[in-house]
Amino acid sequence: MTAHKTVPREEWLAARTALLESEKEHTRMGDELAQQRRELPWVPVEKRYTLQTADGSKTLPELFDGHSQLLIYHFMFGPSYEAGCPVNSSIADSFDSLTPHLKARDVTLIAVSGAPIDKLSAYRKRMGWRFNWASSYERDFNTDLGFSSSLEQTRGAIEPILDQLPPVAFRNAKVSGTDIYGYLTELFGFSAFTLEDGTVYQTYSTTGRGVEFLMPYYAFLDRAPKGRDEDEGWQLWIRRHDEYERA
Repeated sequence: MTAHKTVPREEWLAARTALLESEKEHTRMGDELAQQRRELPWVPVEKRYTLQTADGSKTLPELFDGHSQLLIYHFMFGPSYEAGCPVNSSIADSFDSLTPHLKARDVTLIAVSGAPIDKLSAYRKRMGWRFNWASSYERDFNTDLGFSSSLEQTRGAIEPILDQLPPVAFRNAKVSGTDIYGYLTELFGFSAFTLEDGTVYQTYSTTGRGVEFLMPYYAFLDRAPKGRDEDEGWQLWIRRHDEYERA
């Protein structure tokens, strides 16, 4: 016998209808936020950035790949890592399926990380991904945008708050083949750019829970009976897709 409240279907339908009004309001608020994002002022990217890809060196405009809009996921895979962060990997699993639809709307989606391109390419092969993955190794791009830092800078920032970090940070560091300081030389995030008349402009950026739109499994779990069911084990259940035990 379930401990959860149960009711006749007529009463359930009434409760579901009431919830639907809140869901509709949430959707309308999402539409308003999307409009506010589009109305943000743009900032010109004045520095000439060059990143490494599997196809060689590419300037930032070249990474647009013929489109006028570029979306970048800042993937946590730093120079000291031996493998990509498992949570970031779970996010990247959806990129290949999104690519044709985004290209149809004049948008290119890529990932950028601080590790050397050879490491990124090898890991991409392991994961079976095809999306373009650029390396900012020994370049300023990720650092200037606030998603990479030196080991010394990271250690100085992290040591005072080491005991406040969630357990998943230490787990992710270990399974990525580095320590907590090497792990946090990279941060995750999402940035948007546009290219007009030869000038690149940054139009948007987010991190933290702002990237949950890239984690579709959470939207599914939020509608499942047990929800995310994480409690104190926030994100500790997330694995690389080839590391889950067979159900």
